[in-house]
Amino acid sequence: MPFIALENASDPRIADYRNLTDVQLRLKTEPERGLYIAESSRVVRRAIAAGHRPRSFFLTEKWIKDLADVLEQFPDVPAYVGESAVLEEITGFHLHRGALAAMERPAPHALQEVLDGARRVAVLEDITDHTNLGAMFRSAAGLGIDAVLVTPRCADPLYRRSIRVSMGTVFQVPWARLDSWPEGIGELQAAGFTVAAMELTPESLTIDALAARSPERLALILGTEGAGVTPEALKAADVAVEIPMRPGVDSLNVAAASAVAFWELRAR
Repeated sequence: MPFIALENASDPRIADYRNLTDVQLRLKTEPERGLYIAESSRVVRRAIAAGHRPRSFFLTEKWIKDLADVLEQFPDVPAYVGESAVLEEITGFHLHRGALAAMERPAPHALQEVLDGARRVAVLEDITDHTNLGAMFRSAAGLGIDAVLVTPRCADPLYRRSIRVSMGTVFQVPWARLDSWPEGIGELQAAGFTVAAMELTPESLTIDALAARSPERLALILGTEGAGVTPEALKAADVAVEIPMRPGVDSLNVAAASAVAFWELRAR
């Protein structure tokens, strides 16, 4: 096992791990360089279980034993080991979970590939908060969503924070990025999906009313926090749907709303 001791933060071999807190930089460089960062031993294990290959490991010495079986699977992959202070200087944050891995970014799925056989699809429109995005993927994985589609302006599901919040379930749910929006709604309708937009309007169905219709194939659009579903997408959708709320409260956080909707609208 090629353990490589990191004595200082200037080591040129660990460029994959530099400035992990610079969101705009990482969102640009990670796809360009064909990688993503898996954070925590559990997420690293789930990434590998999904068939993704590590480029390198990056951890404190005390985590070597915990990840020994994983490290042994990849004897030719370097494992960079250093004191917490050195690793923090490189990444820009304290490694509470003690281990990271730079993973090869998988090839993106085509739209038709993820729709094949799917009955319930979540469409995440312009979700830019990585915490919400990760939570929505975790709910999708646990509550019966067969595929997730993200719009062109949606955040990267393989950004470190999204993966961490999803607890690695982003690797379990097939997902694809739509090339154009809201034109993609027409593609879903042509594939036989009823397209429902989660939005409060005078014509909105309650979520239980839509569930009672039990559409064979359903695509549910969830809009960004605050602004909600865009007017263009709402106009193109087949129906608007709402979660009935007590007086004085008009909405839930989008991640919480997604969990309610995924459960209520699950395929039966």
